[in-house]
Amino acid sequence: MKVYYGVDEFPKLDGVVLTMGTFDGVHYGHRKILNRLIDAAKSINGHAVVMTFHPHPRAVLFPEQTDLRLLSTVTEKIELLASIGIEHLIVQPFTLDFSKLNHPTFVEDYLIRKINMQRMVVGYDHQFGHKRQGNFEELLKLASEFKFDVEKIPEQDIEEVVVSSTKIRNALLTGDINLANQLLSYNYALSGEVVKGNQVGRTLGFPTANIYLSDNNKLIPCDGVYSAFAYVDSTKHKCVVSIGNRPTFNDSKKSIEVHILDFNQDLYNQNLKIEFVDFIRGQRKFEVINDLVNQIKSDIAVAIEQLS
Repeated sequence: MKVYYGVDEFPKLDGVVLTMGTFDGVHYGHRKILNRLIDAAKSINGHAVVMTFHPHPRAVLFPEQTDLRLLSTVTEKIELLASIGIEHLIVQPFTLDFSKLNHPTFVEDYLIRKINMQRMVVGYDHQFGHKRQGNFEELLKLASEFKFDVEKIPEQDIEEVVVSSTKIRNALLTGDINLANQLLSYNYALSGEVVKGNQVGRTLGFPTANIYLSDNNKLIPCDGVYSAFAYVDSTKHKCVVSIGNRPTFNDSKKSIEVHILDFNQDLYNQNLKIEFVDFIRGQRKFEVINDLVNQIKSDIAVAIEQLS
């Protein structure tokens, strides 16, 4: 898949079939639209093109809101779109000036003149342009004026997209990893740099890699202990992940700690990807350290069973 950071980088191609949106998580609901896009492009021997936006429009339009939590970073979104067969991805910078473009100007200047769009795949309630004033009826008028086709995705499919996004976030925030993964159609993942921690796990006999997430908007599952897979240089390892503030040690700082089973290598400053598989338990405070050690051993046994 070729990635372009703005429409000005996009080459003039014949047979461009385009859809656009934030596509956060690229979950199974989104894939209904994206698979239709791919099929439509194949039907005219054209090119499937996705336009998405970065930063997320809400972060630009409502910077005072701090509760934005995303299912995928830009890097993760690129990987997911590539994995399902999208040929071209335009990551359009979203700015306040860009948000003020009215819908006729956006279609003419961006979609027609710069992208050479010949067909557009949209949802029944698609809205675009300044204050989302462009709707499907307006799009049909513009399609007639600029000679491109419009295909509308049925209402029931779009409703699935909305519902699944909400369900996925709620599932992750309540520890229902099985449901989240089912709705995503893949294992939910976090990726970050391994940084130095307090090395408490090492003193207990269970060394952990502490993960630092650079994207503050990335959704972190609820506090607790999880079975997961860790990827080190593309090699898959079983692991146990603990999210929280380590109540046994009265630590107020939230951390993401990964204990990779049967592994003993230095991972500092490396990037580590974690795929969550199942929830093991919530966080607990242990009055006796030996009780914590025994609980960790039990967690590892459960994780091995879940990951089998």
